[in-house]
Amino acid sequence: MNGRILLLAGSAEARRIAQTLQAQGMDVVALVSEPPRGPDPMPVPCTLCRFDDPSALARRMVGCDAVIDASHGFDGMMSATGHAAAHQAGVPFVSLARPVWPLDAANWHHAADVPAALALIAPRMRVFSATGWASLPDFAGFPGSRLLLRQTTRHDRPPPFDFVQPVFGDPPFDVAQEQALFQDLAVDLLICRNLGGLPSRPKIDAARKLGLPVILIDRPAPPKGAQVVSSIEAVLAWVADL
Repeated sequence: MNGRILLLAGSAEARRIAQTLQAQGMDVVALVSEPPRGPDPMPVPCTLCRFDDPSALARRMVGCDAVIDASHGFDGMMSATGHAAAHQAGVPFVSLARPVWPLDAANWHHAADVPAALALIAPRMRVFSATGWASLPDFAGFPGSRLLLRQTTRHDRPPPFDFVQPVFGDPPFDVAQEQALFQDLAVDLLICRNLGGLPSRPKIDAARKLGLPVILIDRPAPPKGAQVVSSIEAVLAWVADL
């Protein structure tokens, strides 16, 4: 197939998919919901787009032979709108979802969302959070003493609550770095989104080494009726079969 692929990007896998398909001679264009970060930009034309209007997105799909959803695992709106738009446009759609991390330690728990996770946080706990700046309103009832919020882009925005302390760092992080950081910050508990995969895993492996409890926030369900695969190889095979 030497067609045109629309890639809904936002994950590490999106870059590898784009590179591989482009090397196979396909015309790949990408849409993102926020500007790409980090030193490894998308290797294909990339457009910032809102994902609140399936009809508008369907118009962008005109002339495309397939849509691949390789968005960030917690960008549920991007996946849902992309699937609805592809259905409207009559374009084949596949969604990539990494296998989630299992609850394989006795003091690891899951929660449907941040408000549900608050019930698992004891008073006076120093909590390291990798749930993103946008999650801060959900911590309004935070029972701990300090919320140490990971930030990978430096800024001077004031947090909405006095108990929030931004912790700036430049990815990628490894297990040793995360373990040292948690010790330096006297972290009592880790809360993060259950993204699955290897790039984001060092923090939970570091928590395991230190015996820290972990709360994993459940990932949004994939769009109802969408074809979902769990690896880059499966995405590429799906494209090859079109």
